[in-house]
Amino acid sequence: PDEGELLVLLAELHIDLANEEEAMLVLERISEKDPSYPQALLLLADLYQMEGLYEVSEQKLLKAKSILDEEVIIDFALGELYLEQGKFIEAIKSYEKVLETSQEIAGTNVNQRMAEALSAGGAFEEAIPFYEKALEARLEINTLFSYAFTALQAGINRTAIEKFKEVKELDPEYHSLYLHLARAYEREEELENSFEAVQEGIKHDEFNKDLFFYGGRLALKLARENEAEDMLRMALVLDPEFTEAALTLNKLFIKQERYRDVLDIVDTMEAQEEEEPQFLWDAASALQELEEYSLALNKYQQAYTYFKEQSDFLSDYGYFLMEEGKWAEAAEIFKKLLGQDPSNEEYLDIVQRLSGDLM
Repeated sequence: PDEGELLVLLAELHIDLANEEEAMLVLERISEKDPSYPQALLLLADLYQMEGLYEVSEQKLLKAKSILDEEVIIDFALGELYLEQGKFIEAIKSYEKVLETSQEIAGTNVNQRMAEALSAGGAFEEAIPFYEKALEARLEINTLFSYAFTALQAGINRTAIEKFKEVKELDPEYHSLYLHLARAYEREEELENSFEAVQEGIKHDEFNKDLFFYGGRLALKLARENEAEDMLRMALVLDPEFTEAALTLNKLFIKQERYRDVLDIVDTMEAQEEEEPQFLWDAASALQELEEYSLALNKYQQAYTYFKEQSDFLSDYGYFLMEEGKWAEAAEIFKKLLGQDPSNEEYLDIVQRLSGDLM
């Protein structure tokens, strides 16, 4: 072997021993005229990519390509580099070049990589045939899951359901499938199947707050309020700062007229220092129903800062102020509402009455 080959072998030994810097120094000694120079460039590109120095890595690969333009391994390496960087268009172009002659490079399925690049770039439907080709060559569970997830993103829900179920048959402990399977069923309006998928997922992944939250929302749609409450409370146990779960629970409690429970949730979230304005509105509504009017007024005033353009809030606040005999403040709120909805006769009537009372 010539000097270049020996230096490449030495560099590979350094890489095996995790001496990347030594390997780089050895590779940089190889002359541009040496037959092993393109191989040295590929190794250097790989090392720079591992270091996160993507521009340098790309320069090395493009230099190698200028020497060996038809070498698909270089196009594949460029595809891998671009995919890692999130440069999906460039990755797709590189993989297309490889697929003209090869389906597999160094044990890696190029169709799978192409599918991944297309899916990550938002071209979900275009990715699907490449997933199918990849799975024809070799059934691999992560590729199958990605196929199912891409079908879900493309809105091809029946395919997504079928493929997620295949993942489950291969490995019921593949935790991330259950939430997505539930979503696919829900999109097809198969709420019972969706809820069953969540329940099955919880058996395998009992600390997954997102499964409990999703299950709680589904239970509400199925009018199973007790199950919904249990699941939403469990989501909050798993993550005491889970704002969405707390807000959903409060909606249920307000519907059930359980105003003390609403205030308990609000107090819990305030203790977590969660600054979600909706809790102020929830508290105001609950305190109003409990006839704790001065406390309700305080919460309404705080919430007004955040919801002063929102008609539902302004309506609640306006009627509350009227009940409290605060005519001037109520008139201002209903004038604001009338500005948003000039044809609303009810608001017009209230503004006229309040203005008359104030004169």
